[in-house]
Amino acid sequence: MTQVDTTLAGQGRVGKIFYGLIRGILAILCRSYFRLSITGKSNIPKTGAFILAPIHRSNVDTPIASATTRRRLRFMGKDSLFKIKPIASILSTLGGFPVTRGTADLEALKRCLAVLALGEPIVMFPEGTRQFGPTIQPLFDGAAYLAIKAGVPIVPVGIGGTEDVMRKGSKFIYPKKCTVMIGVPLLPPQAQTGRTPRSATTELTAQLKQSLQELFDLAQAKAHK
Repeated sequence: MTQVDTTLAGQGRVGKIFYGLIRGILAILCRSYFRLSITGKSNIPKTGAFILAPIHRSNVDTPIASATTRRRLRFMGKDSLFKIKPIASILSTLGGFPVTRGTADLEALKRCLAVLALGEPIVMFPEGTRQFGPTIQPLFDGAAYLAIKAGVPIVPVGIGGTEDVMRKGSKFIYPKKCTVMIGVPLLPPQAQTGRTPRSATTELTAQLKQSLQELFDLAQAKAHK
């Protein structure tokens, strides 16, 4: 394996055990500090690759996303963090894999496809960067494109309360109640040979947006009870 392949694949059985330990600690912290509750865990596939697609309102969305399943989730990270081998090993063990910022989106999508081909689930925030407010912002097509190309489901996730915990620009993490609502997986149309039709990607993205809004509304209502 090349260095890139090793980073994409992670660190094998030992790495998954280490990930499980760290993930367990984070899950306990989230449940105690945020009074985190999760509904719909049965909607997460027990085997095979999938795309976990949460809404994004806070930096704490990432550890909360990892608490939704015991399976190791893979996250994209800027490639400069992976240039030092010991750090790269830790990051990849914790689920990270490198993408190059500032390059064509196609390169990042190829990295994601490589991870999905290994049968591992990845996390993609379809709104892109952190957003504000109760309305789901226009989504990027990346999650839908990958789902169709790889033939894997998208699992939509609404996360309520995290904007109160640590909104964009905040330097403090407040102990506010958070809730997670995991939706029914969205199944892509049959993967296409060659170029993915724009219409199929657009339609799946629209379905994802609608599902995320419904889940976000439910999660917010439960978090603010």
